[in-house]
Amino acid sequence: MSQHLLWLASLAGVVGLLSARALVALSPLVGVLAVLANPNLRHDIKNYLRNAAAMRAAALVGFLLVSGVYTSEWAVWRHELFRSLTWLGVPLAFAVATPLSAAQRLSVGLAFVGGTALVALATLAQYFADPAGANAAISIGQNMQAITRIFHVHFGLMLSQSFFWGLLLVRHPLARVWMKALMLLASIVAALTLHILAYRTGLLVFYTGLVAYTVWLLLRGSVVLGIGLVLLLGMAPLGAYYTLDSVRDRVASTHYDIEQYQYEKDINTYSLSRRLVAVKTAKNIIQQHWLLGVGPADAAAAMKRQYSWRDFGLRPENLVYVHNEYLSAMLGGGLVGLSILLAILCWPLTQAVLRRNPYVCFFILTQATVMMVADILSLQIGLNLFVFGYGFLVVANERNVKLTSSPT
Repeated sequence: MSQHLLWLASLAGVVGLLSARALVALSPLVGVLAVLANPNLRHDIKNYLRNAAAMRAAALVGFLLVSGVYTSEWAVWRHELFRSLTWLGVPLAFAVATPLSAAQRLSVGLAFVGGTALVALATLAQYFADPAGANAAISIGQNMQAITRIFHVHFGLMLSQSFFWGLLLVRHPLARVWMKALMLLASIVAALTLHILAYRTGLLVFYTGLVAYTVWLLLRGSVVLGIGLVLLLGMAPLGAYYTLDSVRDRVASTHYDIEQYQYEKDINTYSLSRRLVAVKTAKNIIQQHWLLGVGPADAAAAMKRQYSWRDFGLRPENLVYVHNEYLSAMLGGGLVGLSILLAILCWPLTQAVLRRNPYVCFFILTQATVMMVADILSLQIGLNLFVFGYGFLVVANERNVKLTSSPT
């Protein structure tokens, strides 16, 4: 029962991320039920405390609790504390509930990659229904959301992850021929969607992953394949630029956007320029509160106060929060908050077994990359996307390592 409930929670989480937001909220609750249904709960509950990945996630909640001592935005703090329960519930489920079988884990991977491809195809159909209108929006810096209303940053991240995980699942020992064919097709769909819709953040994650994989191949001595990927990395962006109007429009709008910032023009309608001034604003606050930050709940209010000193000509409705998860962590938590975030992200790579797991590596790489250009954890979908992947891949694999290495 415990194993099936955890499987149901995982599938519900995938469906929720792609379409039904209510299922995202219910998924951790089902995961907790899976923990309670574990017939060996009294013995296995120790796995949670022994799981370093789960403890690192809990440390983030612990820091939020401690920040209540110096916070001034109590309503925001209570809301953030409620949101942070995800950091406890999901790792708890994957650390204590009866582990998923290899076939069940494969089915969850197939659901994520295949589901993302289906949403991508539906979104492409919407794009091709009026490509001129879509390209016109891209030319002024706008983005087409997924047909299921997933924000473009998160959808771009999901497409990039689906591309890499789909290619990995093609080699899964339990995957049948038709599964391998579907995963390969889904990966192609994900890559094409990123380029056709010209998702700037998604393409950054996509090509960063390809560069990292190319370097890894060359270091392993796979020279022919590595050189082939180097050529692909050079030709693919150029090919997309010269064949897709959307890519050319995105490049032009990005260049023009940055020029507005460089020449100190009116940037009220330019997203990149506003993000750059947000970085400047956040840095001024961080310099004054470098150790513990202003408090996670007070970060947005601190930005508003700083903007009151210098608003860069922005109207109140156009003032933006810093779009960088690392700066956001420092803004709210100082060096302590940043250290916790980096520990959650990077500590798994200190373990040889997890370093050799390509699913874990691509999860960390894609999330670490997107965090450079987006405060990905500020929206609930971004938080759920990270924590579910963290639980499913990092916490579960660390538990597996502990089980296989313990004496029987």
